[in-house]
Amino acid sequence: MLLHSLPLIGAGLVAGFLAGLLGIGGGIVTIPALFLVYAEIDVPLEWRMHVAIATSLTIIIATNMSSVWAHHGKGGVDWTIVKDWWWAIAIGAVVGSSFAKTLKTVELVYFFATLAAFLAAKMLLPLDRWRIGDDLPRGAFRFFGPGLIGFFSAVMGIGGGSFSVPYMTLFGVPIHRAVGTAALAGLVISVSAGLGYLFGGWNIEGMPLGTAGFIHLPSAFVVAIAAVIMAPVGAKVAHRLPKRLLSIAFGLFLVLATVRLVTAV
Repeated sequence: MLLHSLPLIGAGLVAGFLAGLLGIGGGIVTIPALFLVYAEIDVPLEWRMHVAIATSLTIIIATNMSSVWAHHGKGGVDWTIVKDWWWAIAIGAVVGSSFAKTLKTVELVYFFATLAAFLAAKMLLPLDRWRIGDDLPRGAFRFFGPGLIGFFSAVMGIGGGSFSVPYMTLFGVPIHRAVGTAALAGLVISVSAGLGYLFGGWNIEGMPLGTAGFIHLPSAFVVAIAAVIMAPVGAKVAHRLPKRLLSIAFGLFLVLATVRLVTAV
């Protein structure tokens, strides 16, 4: 079990740091590690990725709570945005987690890769003045973006920062505030989607001891502890970085995440 725990601890430390630094949940880091460990503890191949995604979302609850607390202490969380968005994000996340049980992932991965490429270009290039608008959408249309963010984040097992940070910056939200607010939005996603995977995976045969629904609780516990330790460190670094450098860091993260996803299918 110790040998299984070591890669999970390492993934948790990296995921926690990224959660604080970039406002993401760290699922891009934890899912590959979880998937490999689950092969060693005989999680059925048919459900192995589902368990990795569900457990990742459970871990994100812990990492984003720690990240939100750290960013809030520095005034980096816009509670008004998430207060307006939360129900649309939650509905999207629940629908996404339900859809994932029967999803063929290849088309969605390439869709994500295409979208991430455009978002990465926006963050990497000196396009700080390139915006869709000077303020977030108003009226009923304002719930469309958050709903999609919740949906795709739940399907991919990520906290949503990969989508919500670029989305907010396109509408004029400063990068530091977008990162902190994305952590709060990711908390809504992880709780909502995690419940969907919990109930969606109930009574499936062949799961190892300690699994609730699709969630493998022992590995979630190990990774979450490591991640919570590092999330405040990442948040502290984020608020010390210049705005442009933080944008570049997020763009590079999107590139790496896209490559990882494309090579996995």
